[in-house]
Amino acid sequence: MMSLSKRLLFAMLFAVIAMAEPGSYKAEVDVPTSNTMLCAHAPATDALTSYGGWPASKPSRWLKAFRRKGELLPASFLPIQFKNPKDLGIGKLLVARRGLGDPRFAGTVILLVHYDENGVVGLVLNRRTDVPLSQVLDLKAAKDRSEPVYIGGPMEPSAAFALFQSAAKIEKAENIFGGVYLISDKSLFEKTISARPDPNIFHVYLGYAGWTQDQLRAEVQLGAWFVFPADTAAVFNSDPGSLWLQMIQRTELRLAKTEPFAAISRPAELF
Repeated sequence: MMSLSKRLLFAMLFAVIAMAEPGSYKAEVDVPTSNTMLCAHAPATDALTSYGGWPASKPSRWLKAFRRKGELLPASFLPIQFKNPKDLGIGKLLVARRGLGDPRFAGTVILLVHYDENGVVGLVLNRRTDVPLSQVLDLKAAKDRSEPVYIGGPMEPSAAFALFQSAAKIEKAENIFGGVYLISDKSLFEKTISARPDPNIFHVYLGYAGWTQDQLRAEVQLGAWFVFPADTAAVFNSDPGSLWLQMIQRTELRLAKTEPFAAISRPAELF
């Protein structure tokens, strides 16, 4: 049985974590300039719901995301790297802890696409909207594209990015990990969409999440985020609405085996 002093120590730790506010600062990051980066045209951004909400997510959708009794979790998700800021970098996945107080990041899974001393940039993978590409991208090739766009983060919501999985090297695109590339150049957007890529390996995001390196490292140390290795199955998940719950449940099962008190100490009302 855990001693009283250890219980008090854990209680203080959880109180510190609860007061953390991830993502509250805008990092000075090296993102493409406006003359080369594709931007969404104004009417499309007006059609999107606010980032503080959950675009294209009805209550019933979230209820269906709960794992049924006896149902196994997907085996494709890789082991977590918990509270280890040294493992942060391009291609890593951030999974928000339960009860994260900042509504901009609660229940999110984020892929880091830029990480250096100038700042950190990530794209939220699991906030899919009902708005089609044709209403967002001011490109001839996108006029008949009906697949939905994603909200990539609260910063620069008019900036458009894409993640594309390709076996061949893509010029003017940044390789994030494996065969996953980041596209932000307007001409490359046009060329890629003209080739009619499979929507299962091509996602478009509006906006991004940003931190300074020190800020994100501190948030990970406080336990605001779980850090996962790069995973293509997570990036192009066919059901992004259930992605966070799948990953957070796997994290909690792992913690339950190694840190029993931590697994049972989260307030039930936070979810």
